[in-house]
Amino acid sequence: MRPRSAPAAPSSRGRIEAVLPPAAVAVERFDDADPVWLFPSEAAVVAGAVEKRRKEFATVRLCAREALARLGVAATPLVPGERGAPAWPPGVVGSMTHCDGYRAAAVAPAAQVAALGIDAEPDLPLPEGVLDMVASPAEVAAFPAVAGPQWGRLLFCAKEALYKAWFPLTGRWLGFEEARVDLAVDGTFSAGVLTNGAALGDRVLTRFTGRWHAADGLLLATVAVPS
Repeated sequence: MRPRSAPAAPSSRGRIEAVLPPAAVAVERFDDADPVWLFPSEAAVVAGAVEKRRKEFATVRLCAREALARLGVAATPLVPGERGAPAWPPGVVGSMTHCDGYRAAAVAPAAQVAALGIDAEPDLPLPEGVLDMVASPAEVAAFPAVAGPQWGRLLFCAKEALYKAWFPLTGRWLGFEEARVDLAVDGTFSAGVLTNGAALGDRVLTRFTGRWHAADGLLLATVAVPS
């Protein structure tokens, strides 16, 4: 019996907004903008970095500022803070990502979205030995039994998106082994946190949901926590 193919979710290249809630705004690029003006505090972060790092750092911030402008938010320095999480303007949540050939940023009003995480990865196998580091045997056994993207890399991508939503809520590290992610062929995934949950108002969150997209050699994963 030939394996069935996983349905494409959504089909056109990029389109990260298609896997984000309506309140979120995203800007993506498939190349680096050059030159990009940076605030002095941003430029200082990459002053000693190689050219590739400086360009991707600047381009993803260009994406973020364009997304913020669409929310009516003025340009502001987006300097990495603890564990690399950028400091967003008051009243805004956001996330940034970049991989070879892709840069993106997504933002949303904090009144509607409490936390947002996005991640992009090439649709390629993980390097040897990495899957054992990021996935449990149970997660691997639960991979969809259909032809589709590189499920191991997609799991990694989903866990990165989860962490980017988790850290601003908690200020705590979340190891790969501290979350169980289950991927579905319909372009969604669920995540259970195996440690103390994230406090949000009168709720303690231990379950999260996300969406994924695969097309043209690119994997995207997003996690949005409603306010």
